[in-house]
Amino acid sequence: MSTDDREIEVYRDPAFMPGDKVISKKNVKNDGTMAGKEIGETVVKKGDVGYVRDIGVFLQQFYIYAVDFVDRASIVGMRERELTPAETQARRRDDPAALQSHIVTRSSMEAAE
Repeated sequence: MSTDDREIEVYRDPAFMPGDKVISKKNVKNDGTMAGKEIGETVVKKGDVGYVRDIGVFLQQFYIYAVDFVDRASIVGMRERELTPAETQARRRDDPAALQSHIVTRSSMEAAE
């Protein structure tokens, strides 16, 4: 597939923002880029819930969302088509200050235990 027949995502706003809760639409295996994991090992399962931590760009065309899957203790780069929102994001879009209430970190989860 050439890059000419795919949408250039960076011409529009990202579908997700840092702090958004998302669900994986597919299983993801390590392609060799995750240290400490075997190549081919499943690092995310379909239905796993995570939080967008950061947004990057790949090939100046696609957004890559760094998703923190807290239950798996791993951060995985995922494409928009591999994710679905876990909850309505309207509140965040209407009130940018509400973003902070969605951010979950490992240290805050450990403190809650």
